[in-house]
Amino acid sequence: MEELDLREKASMCPQKPGVYLMHDSRNAVIYVGKAKNLKNRVSQYFQNTDRHTIKTMEMVRRVADFETIVTSTELEAFVLENTLIKHYKPKYNILLKDDKGYPFIRVDTEADFPRFIVAAKGEDAGRGFGPYGGRTIAHEVVEILNSTFKLPTCSRRFPRDIGKQRPCLRHHLNQCVGVCTGEVSRAEYHRLINEAILLLEGKSEHLADELRRQMEEYAENLEFEKAVILRDRLQALERVGERQKVVAARIPDTDVVCLYTGEYRSCAAVLHYVGGTLLGKDMAILPACSDDEDAGEMLSEYVARYYRERPLLPSDVALSHEIPDAELLSEWLSREKGKKVSVLHPQRGQRRRLLEMAMDNAREEARLATAKEERTGRALALLQEALGEDKPLHRLEAYDISHTGGTDSVGVMVVFQDGKPLKSAYRKFKLNQAQPDDYAGITETLTRRIRHAQEGDEKFLPLPDVFLIDGGSQHVATAMRVLEEMGVSAPVLGIVKDDSHRTRGLVTEDGSEIGLRTQPALFAMMGNIGEEVHRFAIGYHRELRGKNVTRSTLDELPGIGAVRKKALLKRFGGIRAIRAASVDELADVLPESVAQQVWDKLHEEDQDVNADKEN
Repeated sequence: MEELDLREKASMCPQKPGVYLMHDSRNAVIYVGKAKNLKNRVSQYFQNTDRHTIKTMEMVRRVADFETIVTSTELEAFVLENTLIKHYKPKYNILLKDDKGYPFIRVDTEADFPRFIVAAKGEDAGRGFGPYGGRTIAHEVVEILNSTFKLPTCSRRFPRDIGKQRPCLRHHLNQCVGVCTGEVSRAEYHRLINEAILLLEGKSEHLADELRRQMEEYAENLEFEKAVILRDRLQALERVGERQKVVAARIPDTDVVCLYTGEYRSCAAVLHYVGGTLLGKDMAILPACSDDEDAGEMLSEYVARYYRERPLLPSDVALSHEIPDAELLSEWLSREKGKKVSVLHPQRGQRRRLLEMAMDNAREEARLATAKEERTGRALALLQEALGEDKPLHRLEAYDISHTGGTDSVGVMVVFQDGKPLKSAYRKFKLNQAQPDDYAGITETLTRRIRHAQEGDEKFLPLPDVFLIDGGSQHVATAMRVLEEMGVSAPVLGIVKDDSHRTRGLVTEDGSEIGLRTQPALFAMMGNIGEEVHRFAIGYHRELRGKNVTRSTLDELPGIGAVRKKALLKRFGGIRAIRAASVDELADVLPESVAQQVWDKLHEEDQDVNADKEN
């Protein structure tokens, strides 16, 4: 994906908290980051790049694509970021690649009066919960558990210190159950610990129901102090529960699959939980569907197709909708995996909360797809109206010429189909002209392009609905003459730039200019096309010029013919590497005497400079 496409994709990101993953050309994750506002944060990478640090500039240069995962809160994003960094170990994340700052919460359930502590992963005493996104968050969770369940936080050791000292201030403030008084039995204390463990495991629904029942019972019996204690515990479920969406420690390997059905587009989202941790996301844009029954059938079809192409299967598949063949799907997945795979449609509990997170991501993806299509459709409609065309516009072709003082002249053609670049249809033209004449370049490029189409060359079919020329009124007039001579009838527009080489407007066949500043959708699309055709032209020109410089230099070397030139290029790649090679390295390809002559020729200037210094 080009920088232009990345910038546009970033501008469509949701203004919500979440995590973004940068991928290189091999689809490897090279950076993971979190954001309070995904749109603002991700867009910064592709704007004002000269203000980036060297490290960030290098990272952005390697980005080929990115993906986002929307979360409910910044805290979820923080936890998920650390989890994904730990999993992928991205090249450009310098922190959090090891266990430092990546703690667990542990409790020794075999002790008489155990306590929750923050510990590193390697500390195996007791049961562990996590990982959590840093020691601050882990300590916050422990603090919530202690305050909600009124667990002791003092330095006393029980049962050793029971009854030896007066109760502390926390007990007098009703913030501690007071194990030190001897009024709390081991069984009662372990009941509190087990309730806290259920909370950490994400099994909060059953606990909430039980606490709510007890609270109502206390209230009916006018035992309001006990009811208040249970109310506080219920509130803790909400405070700790948000962390369990991205770290679901006690569920098996689970794929959470949801289908969001929008008015114009639907989206299927799959979140992959491995070992209780969210480690991946897949998305697919689908057609709109009318009702829940259609949604169930669409989800069923999508899930079957998705797992046919996926080698690693989960233990559970949690679905947002009931599907008609759930049992059949479970049987098939179980046979493929070699062990039981459950297909679930959870209505409550932890998996339901995970589905809600998946639904948020699917909703955003569908919104982005719809917004992009609407914006593109609006831009094409505005262009059609400006040209006075009766038929909708689908295929736009843009042309540009590039050369250096008339040498290495090239022409290029880029194609946008329904507002999207169709790179398989891009074409390059090495021009025959010897003078720096853009008009001659346009004439040759368009003539060759149209002739290919008229001769039935499928690589040049069909002809476009609109020809776009990078230039002003004279460039448009030149293109119009070519089309008229070749018997082609289609509108021609010139893409004119301002002093900063940014698209300013469109020049029509009669020389008038269509301003774009008041039409954001059309302005954005024409800007994208103008930048893309210019990028493609410059890239091809530099490629051709580099090859010609290399060929020219090699042609001047003594003892080098076509065969040896090819061998040198195959071994070293280019003239810079050949010049940097030693005589012995050149002799791997050339006879020793020729290798020495080539080395001497390539370093004549260096020898002359040294001679001048000696004199």
